[in-house]
Amino acid sequence: MTYQECLTYMFAQLPMYHRVGNVAYKKDLHNIRILCEALGKPQDKLKCVHVAGTNGKGTVSHLIAFGLQQQGYKVGLYTSPHYIDFRERIKINGIYIDKKFIRQFISKHRVLIEQIKPSFFEITVALAFSYFEAQKVDYCVIEVGLGGRLDSTNVITPLLSVITNISLDHTDMLGDTLPAIAFEKAGIIKKGVPILIGEKQEETTPVYTRVSNELQAPIYFAEEMIAVKSLESGALQIDYFKQKKFQIETELTAPYQIKNFCTFAAAMELLSKEIAIDLNRIYNKMPSFATTVGYMGRWQILGNTPLIIADSAHNEGGLKYVFQKIKEINFDRLHIVTGMVNEKKSTLVLPLYPKEAAYYFAKANIPRGKPASLLQEEAKAFGLIGKTYSSTAKAYAAARAKAGKNDLILITGSIFTIAEILPNPKG
Repeated sequence: MTYQECLTYMFAQLPMYHRVGNVAYKKDLHNIRILCEALGKPQDKLKCVHVAGTNGKGTVSHLIAFGLQQQGYKVGLYTSPHYIDFRERIKINGIYIDKKFIRQFISKHRVLIEQIKPSFFEITVALAFSYFEAQKVDYCVIEVGLGGRLDSTNVITPLLSVITNISLDHTDMLGDTLPAIAFEKAGIIKKGVPILIGEKQEETTPVYTRVSNELQAPIYFAEEMIAVKSLESGALQIDYFKQKKFQIETELTAPYQIKNFCTFAAAMELLSKEIAIDLNRIYNKMPSFATTVGYMGRWQILGNTPLIIADSAHNEGGLKYVFQKIKEINFDRLHIVTGMVNEKKSTLVLPLYPKEAAYYFAKANIPRGKPASLLQEEAKAFGLIGKTYSSTAKAYAAARAKAGKNDLILITGSIFTIAEILPNPKG
């Protein structure tokens, strides 16, 4: 099979959650365990950091990988979903997985795949573990796909587990209360393995405390270890309580990034108990973070006249910070290109959208995409007025045509919406 044939096979034959939704979500670890057993249990040979959470887990995963890379380590990074190129999901020191490895993996294990009938996500997790083992990485950072307890990544025993925060998302699968969702996320806590909580929340802390006590897993809260604040200069100050302070320059300026930095800084502090970590080497290189690890899609500036920002926030926890940041920017008029997936409870997020903006509603080019006309009707109930477009590209083009040079265009609401707009970093 050629590389493109492999991708076509994976996309067409394997249930892919990010395309078709819940029917692709496997609520057990049976398939991934069989796959990993057949592959020689590659996950057991990896030294990992496991990262879960509703918002920020992708950013924190990239930051931890960056921090480890700056120590000279060979670092594998597994994240999901991808924006443009499937290989974004599996990287080593910022370099995408080799196409030849994907082709050989799928060709070699196609009979096994057709016997087990795994999901697309289960195959990509097994592929990542195999690749990281074959490439002999020093460490790897593994981002949870959905939830934690029953997520396919949850067959590893990491050096450190991290849960960034909890908000109401995927309630149809994870539960409709914060404690219920926290229980699913807490499923990544392993016996004796330190667990770091990125955001201390009244509703979720008792869940984490109970599970960590049961498993004798030392529990830490990032905000009790680190303080991060934004300075007038645009820099961030990271304060390791009563120990040391760092002032860093970074392109991660969105308000929600402060919590992500706090979680990241606390994670590096905990890892330093087991791994040689020089914090100066990390923070001095922060301006090169995005290009070093291949980070994209979060508060990404696509243009300046007008200012064009793409941000993949798609739930209540993420969007409230995006619109908070928008209020701090000077512009003449706000244009919002947005789209959502069918199962998204729009009543939770549409009240956060500003009424004074001009709206361009689009359906992302995936089966799960919510029809633009339906989103338009739902938005109208909250005083959000705009036109519909047959594609995200057409909605974006309309916004650019109507925006003045001092206006602001925001593309948000779904990873899949902005994925159709982002430039391909690989050309």
